[in-house]
Amino acid sequence: MADAIWYSGTGMSTVIHQACLLIGSNIEPEQNIPRAVVLLRENLTILQVSSIWESASVDCCYPDYLNMALSVSTSLDAKQLKEQMLRPLEAQMGRVRTEDKNASRPIDFDIILFDGVLLDPALWQHAHRAIPVAELFPDYHSKDGDSLKDVAMRLAQSTPVQMRKDISISLPSRS
Repeated sequence: MADAIWYSGTGMSTVIHQACLLIGSNIEPEQNIPRAVVLLRENLTILQVSSIWESASVDCCYPDYLNMALSVSTSLDAKQLKEQMLRPLEAQMGRVRTEDKNASRPIDFDIILFDGVLLDPALWQHAHRAIPVAELFPDYHSKDGDSLKDVAMRLAQSTPVQMRKDISISLPSRS
């Protein structure tokens, strides 16, 4: 993942950041994840999308989750992206935050990487995070030198995760 890029054309400079987002849902996920991508596309440049993966809820008592990763570019910094775009989109799609961090939800957005910096250390511990992100950034390395691809493969051996080939997200071709 590249660091921020500066663009200057009209005398004004704009910093373009690269981020990796993780999208998850376990309330009508077959509809909510594609809808979330459409809404994100209105405000961000989506560069790549992973496959959609299904896994059991971290808490035993909730329906399975679907998760996917997106590589995006934006002029917003990480805090602005989270507070001005992602949280309002979650609310727009019916997300209600409760004390239970694992509660069912129609949509959840997490910023995993921002300009190559890991913002979510849980990436290395959970298959539902590591596998979709590893599709987009297989050579991203931990502080210990492990590649994300290798960590995802190890996590997949102990956590049942399956690709949902019946749901796909396609990006419009660039002209």
